[in-house]
Amino acid sequence: MVSVTIDEHKLEVEAGSTVLAAAERLGIEIPTFCYWKRLPPLASCRMCLVEIEGLRRLQPACATAVAEGMVVRTNTPLIEETRSSMLDMLLANHPLDCPICDKGGECELQDMVMAYGPRESGFRDAKRVFHSKDIRLSPVVIMNVNRCIQCQRCVRMCEEVVGAVALGTVEKGMDTAVTGFEGSLASCDQCGNCIEVCPVGALMSFPYRYKARPWDLNETDTICPHCGTGCQLTVGARKGEFMRVRSDWEHGVNRETLCVRGRFGLDFIESRDRIKRPMIRRDGALTPVSWEEAGDYLSRRLSAVKGKVAGGLISPRLPNEVLYQFQKLMRTVLRTNNIDCSSRWSTPVDALGPLLASFHTRAPLQEVIGRDCVLVIGGNVTEENPVTEYLLRDAARRQQTGLLMLSARPSRLDSDARAVVRVPPGGEAASLAAVAAGLVSAAGPVLPGDLFADIGRLPAATDSDQSNALAAALMEGRSVTLLVSVDVLRSPLARATLQQLSNLLQILYVLGKAPALQFLFDRANQMGAWDMGVMAGALPGPRPVVDAQTRAAFAQAWGAEIPSEPGADLDAMLQLCVNRRMGALYVVGTDPLLSYPDREFVERALKAADLLIVQDAFLTDTAGLADVVLPAAGYGEETGIFTNNEGRAQKVRKFREPVFEARGNLAIFDFVAALCGEAQQPSTRGEIFDEIARLIPAYQGLKQEELGPDGAFTTAALSPPAGEFFAAPPVASATNALLLVTGNCLFHNGYLSEHSEILNTVAEDPYVEMSMQDAARLGVSDSEHVVVRSAQGELTAKLKVNRRFPKGLVFVPENYKALRLNSLMRRGEYPCPVEVHKARATDEVGPFNGSAARADGLGQGMPPA
Repeated sequence: MVSVTIDEHKLEVEAGSTVLAAAERLGIEIPTFCYWKRLPPLASCRMCLVEIEGLRRLQPACATAVAEGMVVRTNTPLIEETRSSMLDMLLANHPLDCPICDKGGECELQDMVMAYGPRESGFRDAKRVFHSKDIRLSPVVIMNVNRCIQCQRCVRMCEEVVGAVALGTVEKGMDTAVTGFEGSLASCDQCGNCIEVCPVGALMSFPYRYKARPWDLNETDTICPHCGTGCQLTVGARKGEFMRVRSDWEHGVNRETLCVRGRFGLDFIESRDRIKRPMIRRDGALTPVSWEEAGDYLSRRLSAVKGKVAGGLISPRLPNEVLYQFQKLMRTVLRTNNIDCSSRWSTPVDALGPLLASFHTRAPLQEVIGRDCVLVIGGNVTEENPVTEYLLRDAARRQQTGLLMLSARPSRLDSDARAVVRVPPGGEAASLAAVAAGLVSAAGPVLPGDLFADIGRLPAATDSDQSNALAAALMEGRSVTLLVSVDVLRSPLARATLQQLSNLLQILYVLGKAPALQFLFDRANQMGAWDMGVMAGALPGPRPVVDAQTRAAFAQAWGAEIPSEPGADLDAMLQLCVNRRMGALYVVGTDPLLSYPDREFVERALKAADLLIVQDAFLTDTAGLADVVLPAAGYGEETGIFTNNEGRAQKVRKFREPVFEARGNLAIFDFVAALCGEAQQPSTRGEIFDEIARLIPAYQGLKQEELGPDGAFTTAALSPPAGEFFAAPPVASATNALLLVTGNCLFHNGYLSEHSEILNTVAEDPYVEMSMQDAARLGVSDSEHVVVRSAQGELTAKLKVNRRFPKGLVFVPENYKALRLNSLMRRGEYPCPVEVHKARATDEVGPFNGSAARADGLGQGMPPA
């Protein structure tokens, strides 16, 4: 610690702190333009100049480190004159078009001039003009370069935080101009972070332009509905109409950054594809009816299937209170443990449970990734969790965290990684086993015991040099974090992957590396869904449903007996449907017909259920097959709690009323329970949260009213590892076929975001991604259309050649409804062997096996299923 005096106030600060940071601790305001907390200091704007005793010249507070005994003054006449002169120079060329500027009312230059600027300018020359008209840099970014004050926040944010390098500068001095390459942003993520950090109206949001002023907006702080990073959003609405999204740099895991989906993808709530009224199936077609008619019809149908098997599937995008109440409804009213929260894969609860119990760390992401080593396993962080990628890049560049990557697909983070291991899809388990073996060999006698010796003798299943490099990096680190993409759950080898992950974590634990584990979920509340027990084999906690003591505790709290046997997951429920054994299948907020592998099988299963109930905000393909469709409140229309990847419980706030005849999800559950002759208690949101906080250990002590802007962390009492090690996993069989994998693309997340007009504007057309070598071998070129064919079906889309893509791999995003990607895939098979060839002139973009069910004229009836 060093002692410093600022404006006659003494304090002690950490060595290396800046004068600006020290002044901030004292509540002394020093104006800045180029400074931004997330960026290294540039000291170009000269607004933060201060006097330091003993130095002849004024010094920039943002870039000057404190020293023992330093005496600083921030408000002398010389400083005031200098600030005024700097502002006068900025205004000399700045257009005075505040009445029409979108930044009016929240412009930092306006504020600075009011606080520190001259009352009269000494400049009389004509203002410099770069362009007479604004430049549309992208579908969402528009620029008035004449207003730019050359702080370069945007350029540095793009390069150093986002990693896109889409913006740069040309010319020098007062002629410096920010621009994209040849006036466009071809390499841009369209995240809008440049707009967020721009202190003036130089960079603007095109969708928001000229729509409202800040003082016109009713703003609501809430949480992003897209991926599991859990970014804080401030939603602005004017007279009930959605206007824009911004972020708050002081709160949330994201601070001021957002990805394109979070900033521009919330307009899906204004989609015309909303379900307007309840619908029931009459004469083979869905027909709009009143809630009373729907209730009468559903009551009769529920009575008809009473005593038969029931099942439930719910989206992990819904709040904890809704998820908790749904599993409680299924278990206590419909008397079944047949429950799932994933419409894309089956979760191996038996292998997941020990990982969560022993290693899953509920702590701030900044703390977790600030360790010596961070190993990212599976998926593509750039496209699945963009803001998490920003934080990882920052940790690697500024905190010198050793970033390690193990995945099938490349990501932008590879360039910042110390070691990258490229594995075949489904090969994560074998690679983790090889890394564990490398660690045991490197540790030598530090790991005594036959089990460790057996692991050290495992045959190398992957490139030994790569595995050894990873093991060496982990061995060097004093503390290690593993970030695991849920993409690893797609593979039939998911259980083996989780088991090998457990092996690796236990070895790191014995080596004293204090290993931490977090998952990189691509759904906003997947962590909450697991915590709420929306799984066939787990009660809330998650705790095994076969545990008699746990079951008895919940039965007493709920006043109802709970089935003692684990239920069926989605795959098993669909099989029950095909076997004509499923009575009522209740689907809430999700679309398995579009997302679960093998569309033909899923369609056959859904049609075979005696009663298919779908509760959703949008008329999905699955809803098109339903017997009863119940319109539910969408995002922003009900309040609740999300639990993000960190384990942080955060409040999702309501900022508009449900549209048309939609009802809140909890109200609909009460409606269904009443039709079954039962009432759920409690049923109000606050009481349900209190029950969650009472019955689920990780949530004990949480109070809804105390969840501030940063939320509150759930807690985990981690138990010591069991010491049970698993044998080497089976190695994926070699094949010469191209292997198809899938996942989210940067501009879409699941299918919800396809309802966003803005995202559809900035997103690429449906595409097929592969390596340059494979494209050359097949005689296909970038941007031409290709056909991807599997044993199940085929689709046509534009080719995207990626120089960094591994040979033998084909990637198609799962986010384009028109492609019906799951038509190509088979249950239990991932990755999917495919052939790729150049499309003929007669081939159409999309699937070859029929057109997707349309939601046109929602509430006006649907054709027969």
